[in-house]
Amino acid sequence: MQLRLGLTLALSVLSLAGCSSLAVSNKSLSYKETATLEPLQYPEGSMVRPATPLYPAPTVEPLAIQHAPKLENSKGNRFALPRPDVAAPNSTATATSEQSTEIGRPQLLTDGNQNPLLKIDGNSDTIWQYTLATLSSLNQNVVGQSKNRYEVTLKIDQQIYILRLTSVGSSHNLAVFNADNSFADKQKAAELLTQIYQNWPA
Repeated sequence: MQLRLGLTLALSVLSLAGCSSLAVSNKSLSYKETATLEPLQYPEGSMVRPATPLYPAPTVEPLAIQHAPKLENSKGNRFALPRPDVAAPNSTATATSEQSTEIGRPQLLTDGNQNPLLKIDGNSDTIWQYTLATLSSLNQNVVGQSKNRYEVTLKIDQQIYILRLTSVGSSHNLAVFNADNSFADKQKAAELLTQIYQNWPA
């Protein structure tokens, strides 16, 4: 009884372990031993349509075969794909951090309602620093600055305007608004955005 139980357990372990863990050949490398066969010859005088191979075998140079990668396990008796190369850690993170501070050149645009906008691609913090630096160089009268959002309050010709940076992905728009958050007069907004565009530090 114990012998039967032991034999049953041993067979179960072998079947669960499988052939791959024991590195038993499964004929997956048999393709290397294939031989080239001559084209099929038809008896003379037979009425047979000419046969064109559907998938003709490619001609491979012997030198290419010699330098082909060895797709087999360490024992050389089973087909096995090579392990992928491990990428160097933080290489992509470093590249991303280097690109994160780069910004594009501003572009003067208008939205669907013909309101002027200044479109800038890049890091929002860097764009906002450039915007504040440009306003400073223009001697604009900044009367307030938001701590939570990218916006400043300006006083131009005794009128209060809000310059706000909004983001959509990596693209950012500078727009001019009235104190009630409606779009500012198109001419006034265009004048301010054009001055920022012309004096942009980068």
